Amino acid sequence: MGFLTNVLEFLKDILSEPALLIGLIAFIGLVALRKPFHKVLTGTLGPILGYIMLSAGASFIVANLEPLGAMIEKGFHIQGVVPNNEAVVATAQKMLGVETMSILLLGLILNIVIARFTKYKYVFLTGHHSFFMACLLSAVLGASGLSGALLVMIGGFILGAWSAISPAIGQKYTLKVTDGDDIAMGHFGSIGYYLSAWVGKFVGSPKDSTEKINIPEQWSFLRNTTLSTALTMCVIYLIAAIAAGSEFVSTLSDGVSPYLFAIMSALKFAIGVTIVYNGVRMILADLIPSFQGIATRIIPNAVPAVDCAVFFPYAQTAVIIGFICSFAGGIIGMLILGFAGGVLIIPGLVPHFFCGATAGVYGNATGGRKGAMLGSFVNGLALTFLPALLLPVLGDLGFANSTFGDVDFALIGILLGQAGNLFTTAGIYAIVFLLVLILIIPNFIKTKTVTINHVDEDTNM
Repeated sequence: MGFLTNVLEFLKDILSEPALLIGLIAFIGLVALRKPFHKVLTGTLGPILGYIMLSAGASFIVANLEPLGAMIEKGFHIQGVVPNNEAVVATAQKMLGVETMSILLLGLILNIVIARFTKYKYVFLTGHHSFFMACLLSAVLGASGLSGALLVMIGGFILGAWSAISPAIGQKYTLKVTDGDDIAMGHFGSIGYYLSAWVGKFVGSPKDSTEKINIPEQWSFLRNTTLSTALTMCVIYLIAAIAAGSEFVSTLSDGVSPYLFAIMSALKFAIGVTIVYNGVRMILADLIPSFQGIATRIIPNAVPAVDCAVFFPYAQTAVIIGFICSFAGGIIGMLILGFAGGVLIIPGLVPHFFCGATAGVYGNATGGRKGAMLGSFVNGLALTFLPALLLPVLGDLGFANSTFGDVDFALIGILLGQAGNLFTTAGIYAIVFLLVLILIIPNFIKTKTVTINHVDEDTNM
C-alpha cells in the first residue's frame, strides 16, 4: 500500500508540473510522428525549458508585485481578503490530500479520453491549474456528502469534462487572438477572458487594435514592450511608495532607499514580463509541430490548451492595458462591496496581472482598444464579486479568510456549493448529468467542423 501511495504521489508530481506535462505531450507527439532521436530530444526539451523560463518570469513578476500590494494596502488604508489560489490549495492538501491527488490523476486521464471519443478535442496542458481545480472539487464535493471512491469518480469526471469544455466555449475568440494558430485557452480564468471578448464585440472594432496605436516618432521607443512596461510600472510603483510613506517602504526595501527600491522593483517586473514572452516563444516553437503527432496519430484533430501567458505576445500593448483596467475594475468592485457592507476583496495584483492582461488581449481581438479596456475592466469586476460570493462556501468548509482568485474556480465552486447546500448529493448528480449531455449531444448533431468552434480552413470560419 505504501509503494502504491508513493507511485501515485510521484505521478501526481509529474502531472501537476506543467513543464513536464508539456514535455511529455511533445515527446508522445514526436514519437508518433516517428521523428529521429535527436529531434525527439530537442523537441521535448524545448517546451520544457520554455515553460521553466515562463515560470521563472512569472515568479519574478509575483515576487516584485508583493511589495507593490503591501504599499497599496498601507498607503490607501485597505484591509480585507486577498484572493489567493495557493493559500486555499495549501489548506486543502492538509485535509484532503489523497482525494485531491486521485481526482487530479483521473481528471487528466478522462480529459484525454473525452478528446479522443467526443468532438471536444482539447487536451488541457496547464497542470498546476488542474491541481488547483482538483483541490476545489475535493473540498466542495466532500462538504456535499460525497466520500471515498464516489467523490473521486465524480470529481475526476468534472475536472476532465471542464478541461475539455472550457477551451471549446471560447475557441472562436481564441482563434481571433492567435489569428488561427492551432492552440486553445487552457486556464481556469477562461470565462473571464471570453466575457471580455464578448464585451469587446459591442464597444469597439478589432481594426482599432492596441497594437496599432499611433505613437509620435520621439516616443517610438515605447513600442519596445520592455521599455513601455518598465516606464508604466515605475509610475505605479512610485505613486504607491509615496502613498505608503518612506518609513513603511524602508521595512520592505532591506536598507535600500525607499524610492530607489520602488523603481528597481518596477524595472524587475518589466524584465519578468520579457522572460515570460521569451519562454512562450520557446514553447510554441516546438509544441505546435510536435502536437501534430497527437492530432494525426492518437487523437485526431487534437488541439493543445495552454496557459494564459502564452497569449501575451499576440497583443503586447493590450497586456499592460488589460492589467491596469482590470485592477481599476477590482478597486471599483471593492468599493461597491464596502458600501454594500460585504467583505472587502482586495484586488490581488497577481490575478489582476495574469487574468487582467489576458482579458485585455481577448477584448482587443474583438473590440480593439475599447474592447481591451472595457473587457478587462469587466473581468476585474468579476475577479472581485465572484471570490466574494465563493468566500462563504469555502468558509463553511474551514477555509477561513481564503478564496480562489480566478473566475472558473469561483463559478464552479459557487455552483457546486449551492447545489450541494440546496439539494445535497442530488444537486451534484444533476450537474454531472448535464455535463454528460454537453459532451455527448454534439456527437449526434451536425456541427461546422469536427472540433467544436474550431476554425474550418476551407470556409475560413
